[in-house]
Amino acid sequence: MDRTDDIPLTAPYGVWLGLGPQALGAYEGREGEFAAELEGLGWPALWVGGSWGADLAPIERLLAGSENLVVGTSIANIWRDPAEQVAASYTRVAQQFGGRFVLGLGVGHHPQTELNQGQYAKPLAKLAAFLDVLDTADPPVPAGHRALAALGPKALELARDRSAGALPYLTTPEHTRTARQALGPGTFLAPEQKVVLSDDPVQARGLARTALKPYLSLPNYVNSWLRLGFEPADVENGGSDRLIDGLFGWGPDALERVRQHREAGADHVCVQPVPAPGRHALDDLKIIARELF
Repeated sequence: MDRTDDIPLTAPYGVWLGLGPQALGAYEGREGEFAAELEGLGWPALWVGGSWGADLAPIERLLAGSENLVVGTSIANIWRDPAEQVAASYTRVAQQFGGRFVLGLGVGHHPQTELNQGQYAKPLAKLAAFLDVLDTADPPVPAGHRALAALGPKALELARDRSAGALPYLTTPEHTRTARQALGPGTFLAPEQKVVLSDDPVQARGLARTALKPYLSLPNYVNSWLRLGFEPADVENGGSDRLIDGLFGWGPDALERVRQHREAGADHVCVQPVPAPGRHALDDLKIIARELF
């Protein structure tokens, strides 16, 4: 089933931002202001990191502050709130903002879920059951306006069969090529790519290692990197140069990594800047926009 037309997004590039102080966290309660600035730079979409549930108030403020910006969750964690509540929140936001909202869903990570929500058991089966509820809600959440965080083969298959497509995170263009083959044509594929705007190898890799540190202990990502050909030693001691250079675009050819995802089959690439101390993500996004658009 071709669902790419259902996603309210045809632009090749968008933005991925977390909730930290150098990103959306600096605009807490004023997300609409940020959305207006981002849209003014020509960016068509914003994927908001974090573990979302049924409370989508910041998402609503982003949409209210913009005219055409598409906003997606990356991700709404299925363990956080019941599917019925998430469906009702989706419907409220989608109806208010003309379908500019994409519900990105995912299973999160075992260590985090064990700590915060309890048992992390059969995550893909849990995700499939969650989608069942979204399908039968009144009104249902359209498959074409939701996408799944997907890294491995089974998750990609579920994204292909039960949603508009996949939102891979912390991957490489090689993964995008494999994901496109797994998804087939007509399925939305929007990988995230981190970019460091520094030509100095020591500074660039240092910033990258700081950004990568929280993910090195999460099995979903580690297993994905091993499937891509990295070795267990690459994940040790803050990540090898090989791992850093594989996952981050940096240096004079930083944005070439973003373009490589497109060449590998991505419909849309979610660009995440990793700003240097004293800079905000928006500072980097101004530079990146001039290069990409």
